[in-house]
Amino acid sequence: MDRDSGRRQERRRLRGPGSGPFPDRAQMSQAQARPSWARLPSGGNDMLETHFSGRSGRPGTAAILMALFCLMAALLGSNGPAFAHASLVRVEPADGSMVATAPKSFFLTFSEPTSPLVLKLLRPDGTAVILDRFALKDTTLDIEAPADLADGTYVLSWRIVSEDGHPVGGSAVFSIGAPSAGPAMGGIDETIDYCVRAAIWISKICLYSALFFGAGGIFFIHWVGGRSRPARCVAWTAAAIGLIATPLSVGLQGLDALAVPVSGLLAPAVWKAGFSTSYGMTAVIACVALLAALAAGLLHGPAGKALSLAGYVGIGVALAASGHASAAHPQWLMRPAVFLHGIGIAFWAGSLVPMAIAFKSPSEEAIPLLRRFSRIIPFAIVPLVAAGLLLAVVQVRTVGAITTTAYGQVLLAKLLVLIVLFTLAAINRLRLTTPTEDGDERAARWLRHSIRCEIFLMLVIFAIAGLWRFTPPPRALEEAAAVPASVHIHTEKAMAEVTMTPGHAGPMAATIVVMTGDFGPLDAKEIALVLSNPSAGIEQIKRQARKSDDGIWRVDDLTLPVPGQWTVRVDILVSDFERFRIEDRIDIRR
Repeated sequence: MDRDSGRRQERRRLRGPGSGPFPDRAQMSQAQARPSWARLPSGGNDMLETHFSGRSGRPGTAAILMALFCLMAALLGSNGPAFAHASLVRVEPADGSMVATAPKSFFLTFSEPTSPLVLKLLRPDGTAVILDRFALKDTTLDIEAPADLADGTYVLSWRIVSEDGHPVGGSAVFSIGAPSAGPAMGGIDETIDYCVRAAIWISKICLYSALFFGAGGIFFIHWVGGRSRPARCVAWTAAAIGLIATPLSVGLQGLDALAVPVSGLLAPAVWKAGFSTSYGMTAVIACVALLAALAAGLLHGPAGKALSLAGYVGIGVALAASGHASAAHPQWLMRPAVFLHGIGIAFWAGSLVPMAIAFKSPSEEAIPLLRRFSRIIPFAIVPLVAAGLLLAVVQVRTVGAITTTAYGQVLLAKLLVLIVLFTLAAINRLRLTTPTEDGDERAARWLRHSIRCEIFLMLVIFAIAGLWRFTPPPRALEEAAAVPASVHIHTEKAMAEVTMTPGHAGPMAATIVVMTGDFGPLDAKEIALVLSNPSAGIEQIKRQARKSDDGIWRVDDLTLPVPGQWTVRVDILVSDFERFRIEDRIDIRR
């Protein structure tokens, strides 16, 4: 006990007062009064160096990296329809339907505008026909059917890209005349390609690092300071790596869009598909911004400043050109918010490497650079935070979605790292900046370690944000859930357009529009809606419809308890002696 007490007293004597992670003001004043050679005793900064440089903090760093790896693995490995950012509303012919004659066209209606990537029809003999004649009409894809369709079972398969740049695939089976004895079942393979997903994630990190550390760093060097050769070299190298990784990311996007393995990266169709997505525009603008930044890194004076400004503005424009947030409405608000968020990050991240290098070997420029940065940074942080809050509110919508959706969980992970990052930034500004400006070398040394930690945390944030590529926001999930299900029933004597809102299992409302078989008006006295799902053991659910003032028949008190394919029948009473019964099937989502 005596020996241990003696050791503790000796450590206290050697360390002295105020030798914790941060100095008190009295200690700083004493340090400033001492000559520079005496301000940094060999052992006085051990605790602070451990706190910031991570020599004994490796378990903390490893924990962050392990948590990030687990989150990445969970999201990259997730499968299922939750990742479909545009949902199918209706397909004609309907999945599982039987039609008497060969259709002249196929119709795919989605919840938002889409662009087709692959459209094909599998014949009863197993051969595939590429469907390359189609027309886009708002959210409906009108596909011309081959003229030589014989009786049998067919598979219509599609792969489209949604408005926010994410691929969606699916298929529908229908029969003409009679089903085939052995139909050639097939369609879009939705098996996860982990290599492609991991490559896309890494390319996202490279893109963010190039834009923020590269183009953002070159802008900071030209307009604020830190013009040392190492700082210019780091920023220029980051931008150069991004100029290689960004075009490659377009090919990876094409692989994901077409569900092609990495071995197909050189196929022209893959690159065409990649550029056809909204991400293709982001990649083009990002490359232009990086080229401008690279040129600015080689120039001085007004020309270098102008090019660095062009590259800096290009960062925000590139990020606003695609992605979840940019696809949200209202566009006039969301795209500028993404732009401001992007350039705010670029200024902050771009300042870190030049600042860290400036204080590595303190020069005459270090203190003036810190003062200029301290005056300017609030003008970047305020719009950055405001835009980030707006984007989070629009995308997440409800507090519960933060923990119940993959997108919210990624946001939560990012927020936790941001709390640490902003805490460091606050400590730098409130505890270290003024002493450093006054010439305290210890404070400057601690500030340098803190900036290094900020660089690491920025990289962690880029890695977390890259996971959003695989997670639809709660906003998109809510919009997809609200999409109605509908079916068009057409017979010789009568036809009906039945729409169920929302189109997923649970409480819903139905609307029915009826006409004669030749599209003339049909004055019905009564209409009843009858639904059943024999495969789920659910017998007929019958509801009387009421006619509203606009002539549309409505059913409000309706609940379909399970998803799946339901049989829908419309009983139309025309007169006391005439009644039409028409039926078809409708798909109710989960």
